Amino acid sequence: MNIKKTTIEIIGTIAGAFIMAVGVSLFLLPNQLSSGGISGIATITYYLLNIPMGTMILIINIPLFLIAIYKIGKNFFVKSLIGTIALSVFIDFLDKIEPLTNDRFLACIYGGIIMGLGTALILKVNSSTGGTDLIGYIAKEYRPTISMSRAIIILDTVIVSLNVVFFKEIEIGLYSAIAIYLMGKMIDILFEGIYFTKLLLIVSDKNEEIAQRIGEKIRRGTTGLFGKGMYTNEKKLVLMCAASRGDIAKIKMIAREIDPNSFIVITNSREVVGLGFKKT
Repeated sequence: MNIKKTTIEIIGTIAGAFIMAVGVSLFLLPNQLSSGGISGIATITYYLLNIPMGTMILIINIPLFLIAIYKIGKNFFVKSLIGTIALSVFIDFLDKIEPLTNDRFLACIYGGIIMGLGTALILKVNSSTGGTDLIGYIAKEYRPTISMSRAIIILDTVIVSLNVVFFKEIEIGLYSAIAIYLMGKMIDILFEGIYFTKLLLIVSDKNEEIAQRIGEKIRRGTTGLFGKGMYTNEKKLVLMCAASRGDIAKIKMIAREIDPNSFIVITNSREVVGLGFKKT
């Protein structure tokens, strides 16, 4: 076992749980909003049965952990258990503090963003706070063909719908949906970065000249992919180039200047790892 790595992962799990608790206790919970999952059920019991939300999250997760203990690995189990306990304790502690806003619109925005930050941090250290993650693992064991993401989406939808039914306010479901969406977007941003890159595919009879000019002027490398024009039945070399948004106009201009008949396709690239971009 790498003690240093494990220690960093546990610290990251606890820090992520605290950030999540801030989003729940100071934004979502006081406004009856849900981020789906186990916390959505705990929100209902908090208001209807006056059971502390953190305590209910822990109670619901205990049988899930017992069922999943042999399926998720010892290391992941320990970190997830720590994350679940930390989240439960932090939520009940912060619940005693005055909420930062009673405006549901602001609460769903900031609550969703903060929840996303905390969740992303926990995922970065390969950990969990239980809940729908464990339910997904369990469902996967009984039905191997089921998609975990689909199972979690279905569960979240059902739980948010229950929130609407119990509180009898459709706005709760609408605002909760915004919070869940923002939570997911924050996770995507933190995993993929905000500096989205573009991918260019250039088809031309002057590919070598275009590639050379791009390397000289833009300092970007290109890769030649062999292709075939199905309409003309001619073999073609397709240039592939990953570039930042600011480079796109320059590369287009270079290609057009050298070959006005060049065919250019520009698409979004979710993540680029390597020389000139992210290292990992």
